[in-house]
Amino acid sequence: MTCTTQATIEANKDIPAITLTREFDAPVELLFRAHTDGDLVARWMGPPEQKMVVEEYDASTGGSWRYWSSGEDGVEHHFYGSFHEVRPNERIVQTFTYAGFPDGVALEQGRFEDLGDGRSRLTWVSLCDSFEGRDMMLASGMEVGVHEGYEKLDALLAELG
Repeated sequence: MTCTTQATIEANKDIPAITLTREFDAPVELLFRAHTDGDLVARWMGPPEQKMVVEEYDASTGGSWRYWSSGEDGVEHHFYGSFHEVRPNERIVQTFTYAGFPDGVALEQGRFEDLGDGRSRLTWVSLCDSFEGRDMMLASGMEVGVHEGYEKLDALLAELG
């Protein structure tokens, strides 16, 4: 069974933040694992035509991460950050930086909620350091990547479950 719910993506008009919310037909433990295991992250993040390479993924409090992706044009886009707090099956707090815009660092919090009956909800808030950075993130094609990535995540969760 896969979830047919689309992620909601909301830009806050008062602060430079983006909130993503999505429900999944998978237990919270499995959803959390898919966000903290670098091999699994590489399998679902981004659109299907993107190549995703996870170079480092230490999803622990004080750990760091680094990955890059490229599309059909072969252009690589590098991203990196650090994990401020990783609380199993509850929350991830991390920084997010796109190497192409290194002055723009977002502080992100992912909250994992058990909805019962093997379902869960993920709420991801990205607080950017400027409206310019937030708007660049929104204009980057993020919406397509989020929706297509979460469709791949649905399939992965069904496979793992």
